[in-house]
Amino acid sequence: MSDHEKFSLTMDLDDDYRFLVDFGQAGVAALVVDEPEPLGAGAGPNASRLLAAAVGNCLSASALYCLRRAHIDVHGMHTSVSVSLQRNAAGRLRIGEVGVVIEPSVDEADVPRMRRCLELFEDFCVVTQSVRDGIGVDVAVEPVTGAPQAQP
Repeated sequence: MSDHEKFSLTMDLDDDYRFLVDFGQAGVAALVVDEPEPLGAGAGPNASRLLAAAVGNCLSASALYCLRRAHIDVHGMHTSVSVSLQRNAAGRLRIGEVGVVIEPSVDEADVPRMRRCLELFEDFCVVTQSVRDGIGVDVAVEPVTGAPQAQP
């Protein structure tokens, strides 16, 4: 990925609070996202769960990449992500903390060789470091009037 690469995705309302996310990647199926009950039907993960998955996946992939570059055989990897939701001063629900535990399955003899990767891998995780640094978000709402348009 280049330093200034951009990508886009789209999402369309399917029903109630259920949206279909199109990642704009050939061969990648649309993802159903939905709010949990009672607001939605829980037909898919909501935004908080997607963010948790993005953080966990990015850290896991970064760790795996480093371990493989260090010629450490990774026989499997299990990652657990826990999220605590908290209310801010205005009473709005926010993600207060994300905890990630990564469990790579490696040969015992390779454990001491993992040290350098454990010192480095987090810094290469685009999502986690962006969340830690605070991501700028620009929002625009542009009403469309008339009959709904069919999406391509």
